[in-house]
Amino acid sequence: MSSSEGALRARKTWRTIEPLHGMIYFVPEGPVAYARLGIAGRDGYFASRSAPMGAVSAEVVIATFFNFNPELVHSAIPGAWGITTPDVLVSARLEVVDRSMRRLLGDDVVASAEMIRAAALARLAAEEASTRVEGRPLAAGHASLDWPDEPHLVLWHAQSILREYRGDGHIALLITHGLSGIEALVTHGAAGDVPSPLLRSTRGWTVEQWDTAVDTMRSRGWLVDGDDLTLTEWGTTQRQEIEDQTDVLAAAPYAVLGDEACAELRFLVRPWSKVFSEVLLR
Repeated sequence: MSSSEGALRARKTWRTIEPLHGMIYFVPEGPVAYARLGIAGRDGYFASRSAPMGAVSAEVVIATFFNFNPELVHSAIPGAWGITTPDVLVSARLEVVDRSMRRLLGDDVVASAEMIRAAALARLAAEEASTRVEGRPLAAGHASLDWPDEPHLVLWHAQSILREYRGDGHIALLITHGLSGIEALVTHGAAGDVPSPLLRSTRGWTVEQWDTAVDTMRSRGWLVDGDDLTLTEWGTTQRQEIEDQTDVLAAAPYAVLGDEACAELRFLVRPWSKVFSEVLLR
C-alpha cells in the first residue's frame, strides 16, 4: 500500500472516532467533577489533559498544547498541582467518560458486543502507537497510563492515545513550517474550518495579539492583502502540505489493523460518534 493510501486510512478513521474523545471537553460532567476537586473553569481542561504527563510545569503545557495564550496556561498550571494530583485528575477524567457515555449512549450500548469489538480494534492501533512515542510527549503521557477494564473506557482511552499521537505529529509539522501557536490558528481561521473569533477567544488571545499575528502572516505571504482573512495560493499549498503530512505521520498505528479492520471500526463507532458530535456542536 502506498503512503498516500495509508494516510487516507488514518484520516478517515481518526475523523470518525475523534468525537468519542472530543466530547470530554464539552460534557457537563467534566466541570462538575473537576470543581469537586477544587479546580474550576478552564483550569480543568489544562489540568485534566496534561495530567497523564504528571505534574509538569506551565511551560511544558504551553509547548505541548501549542496554540493557547501562555497567560491562560499559567493561570491554571502549576497551581492545579497544589490542589490535587495528576493521578486523581486522571481518575476523575475517566469517571467523566463513564458517566457521560452511559448518559448519552445508554447502558445497553456501553455493554454491547459492538462496543467490545470496537474497543479491541482501537486498542490494537493504540498499542502500536504506544511503541512509537519518540518526540510525541502527549501521546507518551497517555500511553503510560494503565488500561481501564471496561470496553467503553478502553475505546475512549485508545482514541485518546491515537489523537494525541496525531496531534504531536501535527505540531512538529507546524513548527517545521515556521508557525507559532497563534499563527497556526490564523491559518486555521483563514481556511474557513472554524470561525476566527471562536479560535481566538477559546485559546485566550487578545484582539491585539490576533491582529499582530495576522499582519505577520500577510507579510510572510500566507494571507492575501486586505480586510478578509484569506489564504494566498502559496498559503493554501503550505496548509494542505501540513495536513497531508500529518496524515502520513499518523498512519502507522492504523496499518496494524489494515483496511478491513479500520472500516469495521469506523462502521461500529459511527453511530456513537454522531451522538457525541451533537454535543460538540451545542
